[in-house]
Amino acid sequence: QVQLVESGGDLVQAGGSLRLSCSASGTLFSAKTMGWYRQAPGKQRELVAVVGNEDFINYGDFVKGRFTISRLHTNNTLYLQMNSLGPEDTGAYYCNAQFIVGPGGEFWGQGTQVTVYS
Repeated sequence: QVQLVESGGDLVQAGGSLRLSCSASGTLFSAKTMGWYRQAPGKQRELVAVVGNEDFINYGDFVKGRFTISRLHTNNTLYLQMNSLGPEDTGAYYCNAQFIVGPGGEFWGQGTQVTVYS
């Protein structure tokens, strides 16, 4: 069973930076895509950024050049560098991985909390 574990969430002042990490275990296969999603209280989960096997990358419209997603394909490790954080970025950030081969299917981590105060 694939397990995703996020880390790096914290309490940070507006304008600050954080780096989130996601580590996958339970498979030797490379995920087709890995991505970050977030969910603020009372809101739906939304895409932050996703990266595919061919290094295709897509960001949510709100990112506006502030975040950078990166991935180590060898061990399904995912990062999200977040700069110029604002209170609107507050929420739980979830790691997602989708497999076409190997375990197949979609997996989610438990989330890491990001809180930005002004």
